[in-house]
Amino acid sequence: MSEITELSLALTAEDERNIFGGNDSYIKKIEKSLHVEIIDRNGELHIIGDKEGARKASGIIRELVQLSRRGSSIEEQSVDYAISLKEDEKEKAPINDNILVDIDKDVICHTISGKPIKPKTLGQKRYIDAIRNNMIVFGLGPAGTGKTYLGMAMAITAFQREEVSRIILTRPAIEAGEKLGFLPGDLQSKVDPYLRPLYDALYQIMGTENFIKNMEKGLIEVAPLAYMRGRTLDNAFIILDEAQNTTPAQMKMFLTRIGFGSKVIVTGDASQKDLAPDVKSGLDVAQSVLKGIDDIAFCTLTSSDVVRHPLVQKIVKAYEDYEKKDVNRQKKKAIQKLERHSRDGK
Repeated sequence: MSEITELSLALTAEDERNIFGGNDSYIKKIEKSLHVEIIDRNGELHIIGDKEGARKASGIIRELVQLSRRGSSIEEQSVDYAISLKEDEKEKAPINDNILVDIDKDVICHTISGKPIKPKTLGQKRYIDAIRNNMIVFGLGPAGTGKTYLGMAMAITAFQREEVSRIILTRPAIEAGEKLGFLPGDLQSKVDPYLRPLYDALYQIMGTENFIKNMEKGLIEVAPLAYMRGRTLDNAFIILDEAQNTTPAQMKMFLTRIGFGSKVIVTGDASQKDLAPDVKSGLDVAQSVLKGIDDIAFCTLTSSDVVRHPLVQKIVKAYEDYEKKDVNRQKKKAIQKLERHSRDGK
């Protein structure tokens, strides 16, 4: 039976208001996840549980307090991520209690409303650092991990600092159930729905008026991938979104457009391909062909980096587990088939 430990933390009334959550929901979540009891007695928290659980709970609360005192709002995602870090850590290598604070310090830019944009997980922090340190970065991972949004923030920041002279945003206009020819309007109105996520990020970070002004000057371009053919893109910050829907030829065409003074981000989710079953993804091929080349980085984000509603993280994780099981089943069937053929041949 594990030894019961009690740890105490002194908190101000403001600390408690910021980190407890509505109806003490954040504290209750920590209690449930780490199997501890947390009692508030006159501004002092008492954490009761086995030694390891109490230590982890204490570390999470101390870190949430530090975030709060930095002026950061404590969100459910922050609490969930802090818990997941503690649950995953190895006993011989405890995770630094300041890790969330270190991530929180890395402010990329602010939205038009003044909200800071910054990484929220270790995976996102590594992704941002890779963009800073490499010419081409592939951001790979499921929906909700911030691949496109953080990439947009980095592009707009570079543009505003005059590190690049223009921003080019592109994605393949893959048809998902409907033929483009059957949709109303001219070509631009037909492809705009495919580019909407890029527009949304631009509006939020740059502001509609500023975006339209720069777009009219040709300093910001949002276009389908087919429009990139035959061009050389110098001194630009280029983002290729939904790259899992490119063919190998399209990916090669895009990457060979890059000129001097440019920086490129390629984002994609291999689990959400809209290509025909017999068509290879340019993103898959690029990972095999380009790994190991200097100034090209591959950053893989996972379900633990999802920063949307906590339910999205659970959905992504459930699909990842299902797909792994499905792959294992297929491998098992293939092995059994080979064994049968081997027996029949004897």
